[in-house]
Amino acid sequence: MRSSSRSGTLFRLVAAMVAFAVPLEASAGCLRGINLAGAEFGEGRGTYDKDYAYPSEKTIAYFAGKGFNAVRLPFKWERLQPRLGRGFDKAERKRLSETVKALRGAGMTVILDPHNYAYYGDKQIGSTEVPDSAFADFWKRLADDYKDDDGVQFGLMNEPHDVPADRWLVSANAAIAAIRETGAKNLVLIPGTIWTGAHSWEDDRPGGANGTVMLGIQDPADNNAYEVHQYLDKDFSGTTDTCERADDAVGALAHFTDWLKRNGKRGFLGEFGASANPACLDGLTRMTALIGKEADVWTGWTYWAAGDWWPATEPLNIQPTADGDRPQLAALVSGGNLPARPGSCLALRR
Repeated sequence: MRSSSRSGTLFRLVAAMVAFAVPLEASAGCLRGINLAGAEFGEGRGTYDKDYAYPSEKTIAYFAGKGFNAVRLPFKWERLQPRLGRGFDKAERKRLSETVKALRGAGMTVILDPHNYAYYGDKQIGSTEVPDSAFADFWKRLADDYKDDDGVQFGLMNEPHDVPADRWLVSANAAIAAIRETGAKNLVLIPGTIWTGAHSWEDDRPGGANGTVMLGIQDPADNNAYEVHQYLDKDFSGTTDTCERADDAVGALAHFTDWLKRNGKRGFLGEFGASANPACLDGLTRMTALIGKEADVWTGWTYWAAGDWWPATEPLNIQPTADGDRPQLAALVSGGNLPARPGSCLALRR
């Protein structure tokens, strides 16, 4: 999907305004963001602009203009690194870097998100086929590309699942060690397993609870936060348009906040989302308000999701329509105070 010269002019104008208004809040750590999906679409490597796409200039300009100061950017590991332990695909590396540059130019913090669920293809990280050394190699290469920009954060992995917490801890520590070997000081976002749900963070499972095991993270730079996801429907999956467990979702964030405080840690809400029905909108407002109130331990949030290729009928989608903004946007603004007041937020680097 190509942008016209007119949309490019619009992007530059909005970027200039936002770059003036947003960096103070973004640098303070109060991230109020959006997942711009699309680069993780499709199966296998696929074909660019047919099976998957990065966000357009128009979409970046829209969300920057609405006051969002961060983007979680999903992409596929296999596309960036087609062969484990080898160099990145040149074309894909360029697409990723150009998107990061556009987002940074719009005054937005970028969270790099290999959206792989702790798998490379159908092989799990930590297996014989995808050893921890391969995961570490991937992150060493990626960190080396972005270590000079502290406005880029490293989300280790999207939603690890079907792997015990004690096994995932080994993989995560290998990746963090490789990142720090490059000299990168960037903030690292660390998920747990079991889809990194806030509601299950302290549940005891085979291999231990995330809330116990993941305290074993070793970060030589001591610059990290724990990433959780939390939806509001009946099974917390975000796969339906109902929010019958909105109260439980808010409660889960409150309990996770208590865990952060007890352990002297920081947290980040990487995914949450809901449809436009009243119960959902109320839940979204309360979730972002809680994080804003507890900014001493939360670095912020990114809503799931938007993106140029999302179907208009997708209930959680907040990509604007021909009629304008989606209703969820008002709920996020109401609860999340876009942008945050200067000085109210936690510094990203200690």
